[in-house]
Amino acid sequence: MAAFAKVLLQRSKKWPPLGDVPWRRLWFFAVAVFFIFSVIGFFDDLMNMGSTPPAIALMVAFLCGLDAVLWIVAVARLPVIAMAGMVALQFVTTPVINGIARWMQATFGLTSPSAGFGVRFAAASILIVVIASYVFFVMFIRVQGIETGRIRTQLELAHGIQKTLVPPITLRTEFFEVYGISQPSEQVGGDLVDALVLPNGDVVAYLADIAGHGLPAGILMGMLKTAARTALLDAATGHPSTTLPLLLDKLNRVLPDVKEPQMYATITAFRLNRDGSAWYATAASPPVLHWSAQGDARLMQEEQYPLGLLPVEGFTGEAIELKPGDLLVVATDGVLEVCDKQEEEFGIERVERAIAADGRGPLEELAGVILRSARAFGKQVDDQTLLVIRRLG
Repeated sequence: MAAFAKVLLQRSKKWPPLGDVPWRRLWFFAVAVFFIFSVIGFFDDLMNMGSTPPAIALMVAFLCGLDAVLWIVAVARLPVIAMAGMVALQFVTTPVINGIARWMQATFGLTSPSAGFGVRFAAASILIVVIASYVFFVMFIRVQGIETGRIRTQLELAHGIQKTLVPPITLRTEFFEVYGISQPSEQVGGDLVDALVLPNGDVVAYLADIAGHGLPAGILMGMLKTAARTALLDAATGHPSTTLPLLLDKLNRVLPDVKEPQMYATITAFRLNRDGSAWYATAASPPVLHWSAQGDARLMQEEQYPLGLLPVEGFTGEAIELKPGDLLVVATDGVLEVCDKQEEEFGIERVERAIAADGRGPLEELAGVILRSARAFGKQVDDQTLLVIRRLG
């Protein structure tokens, strides 16, 4: 009985977890389970050729259904320790039922019905409770289906907003070519890739990743993009070496007031100047892959805190020496942490191999090769976002 109840709970994972379903909807499921397990009482009477008094058969059916409902409550609402109590209850259920049956017979003088009547009563009762169980299961599915449809509509709307906030980035200047793309997973995520041209012609491009999934991450991602663009309004007037550290410092001071305590952001940002020089800064993000036109590759990374988590200061940035044909590639965890069936991660090494095979082609095609390689390697479970920069001649 308990095992079957657990199977029902596992099957229901296609809907929201029962622990998250309000009682006003969960009671449909509980009543359906009650009726389907009450069959045990009538089946026991049927196996005894209808010799059990109808009142006792009803009592047994009621207690069997009640036991199943208690399992639903314990699994969906109570702490794990309650499982021990439910297991212990199974050892006393049969003695309790037998004791109540003896008391009912002695108190009310119940006698066994005729075989024909008893069998018909048990069979008819089984038919009634099975139909009742079916009706309540259908009602539960219908209510949950409506709720699932509402959630799906909201998710599609959120995906639409995400696509608006994070469109593919294509930008070209005299010395640099920039391409960025984000492919969302089934859930709403917080990956962000963006690039903007400063009033003096320099370019700031960055890739950020909000920790977590769902609408909170998506909303915070939109806030981060707005805050970053606002912080960069006067970036053209300062020295290029200070632009990115100031950006990270401002974001780190702004984010704590607009997010949940456990959320944070990682970021990799570049300043690409119109004279061909470049700077970069990172905050707890994956390493930057610098691929030279000669085919050499090296990883660049700064050990700095994520944004919005701790009230730290003193973010830094570093200059990058780039030659014509050099590439800078940044990928989020959604690409690097894709796992195959052996739980091996895709990793930065496979990104490097993809670049080595097609590093001189158009950036859009190169990004496509990397993303297709990641999808062929394992199932996508997170947003997959890339930022690719090439130094032009």
